[in-house]
Amino acid sequence: MKKILVFVSTLDGKVTKWGDSNVKSWTSKNDQEYFSKLWIDAPLIVMGSNTFNVNQVKPNSNHLHLIMTSKPVKYSNYVIPGQLEFTNESASQIVDRFEKEDKKQMLIVGGAHIATSFLKDDLIDELWLTIEPKIFGLGGNFVIEEKLDINLQLISCEKVNDKGTLITKYKVIK
Repeated sequence: MKKILVFVSTLDGKVTKWGDSNVKSWTSKNDQEYFSKLWIDAPLIVMGSNTFNVNQVKPNSNHLHLIMTSKPVKYSNYVIPGQLEFTNESASQIVDRFEKEDKKQMLIVGGAHIATSFLKDDLIDELWLTIEPKIFGLGGNFVIEEKLDINLQLISCEKVNDKGTLITKYKVIK
């Protein structure tokens, strides 16, 4: 199973604008269209509860949204088996479970804690990063403070608008 971490970032590496988690307020239309297509086509999407809350995720029978949270019971009213599920499993446990189910691809789309947990355990195969030509100075990073040493190799880079938004794809070198 290919595990792909997907993020959008500014040139100074920020994934939130001054702490506001709503990336749609500052990302380009091109990135939003790209992300929407990824979202629609993905059979399995993993995110944290903050990302779930900000994006108002709606269930879809074409794929499973798996929300990582320390309190899955808090979200019991939202559960739709096979479409919208909540778990307190670790990143490794999630990967093990879905590899056994023979899933082909997993998108990990949000939350610095979620991204870091997958990166720390060496579970990411590719990083797909949209780089927006902006600088915020203050804002969140897509990983939390953790000692990481991950080498990447560029697979592709596409300029998608006149402002210079880049959609990049990197392979994690293991």
